Amino acid sequence: MRIGAVARRDNDHPLRVDHLQSDLVGRSVRGGAVTFGAQALKVVIQFGTILVLSRLLPPYAFGLLAMVAAITEILEQIKDFGLSAATIQKPDVTHEQVTALFWINTGIGATAAVALWAAAPLIAQFYGHPELVDITRWLALGFVISGLATQHWALLRRQMRFNTIAAIDLGCELLAMATAVIAAANGAGLWALVAQRLTYGVLVMLASWSTAGWWPGRPRRCSGVRALLLFGGSVTGNGIVNVVARTLDQVLIGWFWGPQALGLYERAYKLLMGPINQVTIPLYSVGMPALSRMVVDPERYRRTYIALSERLAMVTVPAAAVLIVTADWVVALMLGPQWTEAAPILAWLGLAASLLPVATITGLLFVTQDRAPELFKVGVLGAAISIAAILAGLPFGTVGVAAGFAIGMTALRIPLCFWLAGRRGPVTTADLYLSLLPSAAAAIAVFAVTSGLRTLAPLQAVGPLMGLLITGVAAIAVTLVCFSVIPRSRQALLGLLHLPRLALGARKARA
Repeated sequence: MRIGAVARRDNDHPLRVDHLQSDLVGRSVRGGAVTFGAQALKVVIQFGTILVLSRLLPPYAFGLLAMVAAITEILEQIKDFGLSAATIQKPDVTHEQVTALFWINTGIGATAAVALWAAAPLIAQFYGHPELVDITRWLALGFVISGLATQHWALLRRQMRFNTIAAIDLGCELLAMATAVIAAANGAGLWALVAQRLTYGVLVMLASWSTAGWWPGRPRRCSGVRALLLFGGSVTGNGIVNVVARTLDQVLIGWFWGPQALGLYERAYKLLMGPINQVTIPLYSVGMPALSRMVVDPERYRRTYIALSERLAMVTVPAAAVLIVTADWVVALMLGPQWTEAAPILAWLGLAASLLPVATITGLLFVTQDRAPELFKVGVLGAAISIAAILAGLPFGTVGVAAGFAIGMTALRIPLCFWLAGRRGPVTTADLYLSLLPSAAAAIAVFAVTSGLRTLAPLQAVGPLMGLLITGVAAIAVTLVCFSVIPRSRQALLGLLHLPRLALGARKARA
């Protein structure tokens, strides 16, 4: 009995969050610094892998994998069922509840794997490529693996153990990418890409189990799980509609235009979304537990979120303006000469990327304020807009799809998201727009200057690397000047001087 009580206390320890309150800001800043440092390294590794694999494998291979990947992303949302967010958000979750969620995630993952394995012939028939049967069935194994790791990964985030998370993610990504490059160099073809995905999943599962400090009990019914399932269901519904809207373009391109065209589109999308995900995913990881603990103090919550959104926009919006102007150089440098048709696709997607990260993290407002049903409504309306825009552009090829997606995202979906997010809670719609204004002004200036530079004869004669260096330096200079003369953004830049104090754990620091 005594041994059982000790074991129960040991298993309850990873669930406690009361000790985080005394240095919540310091933990968030330190975690953010570590996470973003790791993500910066991850971006470098991913770009290096893209550079190598794009020269070892043809667009056709990437297109075949993307056909299946677009479908597996939807199942990934179902497998999680929003239960990782429920574990992070709920302040007093118990060992029995997390155990129940673990077995639910594991069961859903196994069910998704069986369903995908059985549907493999139908997927191959839909696209008209019989080789997709084996690819799909191997990728189905990933759902069994990830289902076993969902709750352990969520507990690491709940405890704000960002050093551990960053080390696991970076190490597993590095080993998985090395596996893909070695396999591709030895003639494995597109199976190198399959090996990359499965290797990453296995490594994350093993690492999260060994570091979370929590072991599930036997499956049994317990109180409180129904509320967690309702919360997770709303989050999942939003995730599914968002994934459908995000992947429908790839499904339709693969079906309508074939793997070669899809390969071009998918690589352009990866070039863009890779860095964006490495910014927004860490922000979500840091922001969700921190804001969840601040929800009892509305003014502190509001200041923290606005600062988060504003600084994110200061990085991503001007950078997107540079990408639009230099898309051809980026494609030539990163992918090589066989990918030149991807340049206009990347330019149009860059327009969508200008505001996408800021719009994405508005999900934090819904999740941390326990507004999951509203988040689902936002997802449905946004997905409808994106789907309509993609269908409108499909007859015009991959460039048409990218243009439709970008225009729909910028002109309709993001304004709708801001309006719905700001209707309730401490952060208003006006706050969201005001946090964007300095970055929008800087992006306009950057676009004008870099476009002007590209008309100069000396710059037209240089190669992609030198061209990107010159325009990049000019863009940074213009951005800093703009932010320095705008009071709001100047204050945000000066606020960076406080980060070392916060990172050392100053307990009196305020958000």
